[in-house]
Amino acid sequence: LGYRFAVYAQDLLEDYKNLQSLISNLRGKGLKGAVGTQASYDELLNSSNMTAQEMEAIAMGELNLPMFRIATQTYTRQQDLKVMQVLAGIAASLHKFALDFRVLQSPPFGEWAEPFGKKQVGSSAMPFKRNPINTENICSLARYVAGLPAVAWDNASQAILERSLDDSANRRIFLAEGFMATDELIKRGTRVVQEMVVDETAVSRNMGIYGPFAATERVLMALVAAGGSRQDGHEWIREASLQAWAVLREGNSNPLVDLLVNDVRINQHLPADQIRNLMDATAHTGTAESRAFEMAQVVRESI
Repeated sequence: LGYRFAVYAQDLLEDYKNLQSLISNLRGKGLKGAVGTQASYDELLNSSNMTAQEMEAIAMGELNLPMFRIATQTYTRQQDLKVMQVLAGIAASLHKFALDFRVLQSPPFGEWAEPFGKKQVGSSAMPFKRNPINTENICSLARYVAGLPAVAWDNASQAILERSLDDSANRRIFLAEGFMATDELIKRGTRVVQEMVVDETAVSRNMGIYGPFAATERVLMALVAAGGSRQDGHEWIREASLQAWAVLREGNSNPLVDLLVNDVRINQHLPADQIRNLMDATAHTGTAESRAFEMAQVVRESI
């Protein structure tokens, strides 16, 4: 569980860094007049001791907002595109988390679940339903945010001589709604993590059903270390695995451990008790735990 969340944390940390970079590079148009030349300001300030550029620097300094060196009637719409790409990145990370969550809450897995209130209704037509409403909402909003960079791209690439106002109407929509939707994504994602329920019984059940398949890697490595042929060992394990899948499809327990233990070809290299020990998938986690803790520490230090 920790390593799975480390996956999401790593993506979101990159999104956070992208957001910080975006903020530090945001620019305003400045005070450059109607078409960016400052010609009118030059005329206005002609009899003063201040240049148009000095006036611009003072005004933007008061706003504490850096400015583009070059701007015409508008600032470059590439900036809007970068903003929406960062928001879409956040949406992608949260959509991935939410979609995985929905899969793991589904009846075949049942390992995770959103909290479900006593009076909560999953469906007006199907009383038995326990919809993961928050993660479904995240996926829905994330799809919307994902489409916004395309609009910003059109604006940036089709700003004909920066004289057209055909980007004005959609910018009033996507800039505001993009941020509001992303804010809601973050709020709902936080709520899901804080209130999620982990069904350890389901986790153990799934480990018993599917864990042996993952553990076959240990058997293959041990077989080769004992002098066996990797190609032959791979084929023996493949044959046993296919038999096990067929038994599982009939609704029976996974027989893979017994199939490998009783395979005389494998027994020539590995004793039965060693095979049983190797097929314990709960011990086949490698460095997952330590790296999950490392990721958590990196996140804490970064934010």
